[in-house]
Amino acid sequence: MKRGEIWLVQLGETFGHEQQGLRPAIILTDTPTSLVLVIPLTTNLKALRFPYTIQVGMTKENGLDTDSVALVFHLRSIDKRRLMRTVGMIEKPVLQKIMNVIKQLVR
Repeated sequence: MKRGEIWLVQLGETFGHEQQGLRPAIILTDTPTSLVLVIPLTTNLKALRFPYTIQVGMTKENGLDTDSVALVFHLRSIDKRRLMRTVGMIEKPVLQKIMNVIKQLVR
């Protein structure tokens, strides 16, 4: 796994407003443990009203079948067994925007 890959992940049961179910997610960090850090995506473009989100248009490179929103504020670690299959790769300019948003989020 590489930073910027998009995978279908099974997030399973959650609470409240946490993202759940089968959805695409961007790999941020593959750890030497059984965990990987991901940013879930949603097709609900209304999510752009929240801070720490980035619009991700569908392209051949990223493999998304609809425009989506990267929910950077939902950054989470998941067990690698939740990774179902790779979908594509996020474009470098979009990944750079995500990294900038992460810097804002953690300052």
